[in-house]
Amino acid sequence: MTTGSLLKELDLTKKEFLDLVGLAAELKREKRLGTEGPRLTGKNIALIFEKASTRTRCAFEVAAYDQGAHVTYLGPDGSHLGHKESVRDTARVLGRLYDGIEYRGFDQSVVEELERYAGVPVWNGLTDQWHPTQMLADVLTMIEHHPGPIEDISVCYLGDGRNNVARSLLVTGALLGMDVRIAAPLTLQPPPDVVSAARWAATGSGARLLMTDDATTAVRGADFLYTDVWVSMGEPDDVWDTRVPRLLPYRVTTDLVTATGKPTTKILHCLPALHDAETSVGRRLRDRFGLSGAEIADDVFTSDRTIVFDQAENRMHTIKAVLVAALER
Repeated sequence: MTTGSLLKELDLTKKEFLDLVGLAAELKREKRLGTEGPRLTGKNIALIFEKASTRTRCAFEVAAYDQGAHVTYLGPDGSHLGHKESVRDTARVLGRLYDGIEYRGFDQSVVEELERYAGVPVWNGLTDQWHPTQMLADVLTMIEHHPGPIEDISVCYLGDGRNNVARSLLVTGALLGMDVRIAAPLTLQPPPDVVSAARWAATGSGARLLMTDDATTAVRGADFLYTDVWVSMGEPDDVWDTRVPRLLPYRVTTDLVTATGKPTTKILHCLPALHDAETSVGRRLRDRFGLSGAEIADDVFTSDRTIVFDQAENRMHTIKAVLVAALER
């Protein structure tokens, strides 16, 4: 694999992962103190987005600009990728023009093929299988809000255990030696290959892993509760009809937060969050199911336990660390 690429979490060792988080913390301090200096002047980065984005696109663009690099955004209709030109040929072209390539899209095989043929670092901004840049931000956020060593952190994910965030959180926690719980219906548990990879990583790190359909047991003593949208981008709208009744027991409510038994438990969400009826999707859920929001109740989302906007900001700092680590010479 090309040096500096990041396709999935287990591409990194524990030390490499935490070094990136440490660099992100350093860059965050520099930005706040006004002492940040550009380390990527003259670098050019291609941003390929086959899925819409707020945080990932903005984080990559601001991170690059802060460091003196230039970006080209290629949206869903902005290139021939996969339509008139193969992924392989696109990779070869962009690798001649750019110093690095970010990809946010659907199947993991696409970002892997880009990396195989581009000859420059390639970074996974999200696929259906993995979300490594999100995990870097999540770990930085948890470290900022937890006084002890990372191995003492306990985090519980509630919802669809098959989605990219749940998969990534499980293997990341396993890599870093954390206490990770996944609370999901038996039909929505993480895939066996992901569980096997996490268990393998845990043998070297001492991580504690729990996959269960019992939300109350899973949240007990957790430092952080983490949830995500119940229907992912690209899934058909009618999936809500089966997903809502299955996932209601895993909705992050005040009762579930209280069940942690910890007054210091914090709430994580990679955003966007369906926590009220102020969006078009939120209004459809209210009309179809009588719900105000979905995966998280509004009174929890808006409480002082929530650190989701720290998470969102940290996307930029950790992505900046990825770019600097890969491209600074």
